[in-house]
Amino acid sequence: MKLGLLVGAAGPRLNMDLILEAERLGFDSVWTGEAYGSDAVTPLAWIGARTTKIKLGAAIMQIPARTPAMTAMTAMTLDALSGGRFILGVGPSGPQVAEGWHGVPYGKPLARTREYISIVRKILAREAPLQYQGEYYQIPYTGPGATGLGKPLKSILHGRADMKIYMASISPQGITCAAEIADGNLPIWMNPERPELFLPYLERGFAKAGGGKSLATFDLAPFVTCIVGNDLEQCRIPVKENLALYIGGMGARTANFYNAYARRMGYEEAAEKIQDLYLSGRKAEAAAAVPDKLVDEVALIGPRERIAERLQAWKSSPATSLLIATTQPEALRLLAELCL
Repeated sequence: MKLGLLVGAAGPRLNMDLILEAERLGFDSVWTGEAYGSDAVTPLAWIGARTTKIKLGAAIMQIPARTPAMTAMTAMTLDALSGGRFILGVGPSGPQVAEGWHGVPYGKPLARTREYISIVRKILAREAPLQYQGEYYQIPYTGPGATGLGKPLKSILHGRADMKIYMASISPQGITCAAEIADGNLPIWMNPERPELFLPYLERGFAKAGGGKSLATFDLAPFVTCIVGNDLEQCRIPVKENLALYIGGMGARTANFYNAYARRMGYEEAAEKIQDLYLSGRKAEAAAAVPDKLVDEVALIGPRERIAERLQAWKSSPATSLLIATTQPEALRLLAELCL
């Protein structure tokens, strides 16, 4: 099982000592994110300049923020500068960010993602000047306001046609789509003992893709918080706060994908209560309402022996990588000892 370090939307708060320790220990990758502040790419460029072998993953670059060509240009540039270490992760974000921050329509996220990845792959392959006619993207553009002067172009930079592209998907339809058109999937949480939440949809996507695609060639890489400590209740607190933020407040009441995912994980009543509390401004109570059981399912927390025991469930799960969110060097060392 591969290990990655998840630093999230850290921006200027990058802990380079932690990242360098992960590289020294043999971690496969380091991943940054973005929301509506720090972008995912600039920190990766900074990390890439300070490291030599750890892979540089974007988890994720928001589709509403960039044209497919801009994403391909950025990916090829950072990949070239880093010696082929870049991993491109993309996702549609949500309607609040797409429309409220980037000022573009949210539309049908999976249809847009399918077109987006197809265009990026065409650019990376560089087999012909870029042309694409879809529901969301028309290249060259000939719609309202067009001059008629656009022409198909081929990237000046030669990218890697085999660059890995990941999706961030937690819905059944999204997991199926990721398995079909991407090289990996980045679930924000996962219960390793509930493979039925992923495997049927992965298999459906692999069948659509054909060519013998399977988990042997696909990376299911969930985010997993790891906090080492003897006080289990204290270790749970930051995990509960993060879960409450996503289940309760990351999206509108009627369009919160994380809330829907928590319900599919078996926490319907808790998800409703957390959302009610969070949206009413009672964030501390929302965090307190997160069940201990949910925390224990999705995170690696507590004493070393407890984490070692819990890792067995992950090693028996469909997950092929664990992207570890932690601020503790000792957590990295423990996981390297147990997994690498």
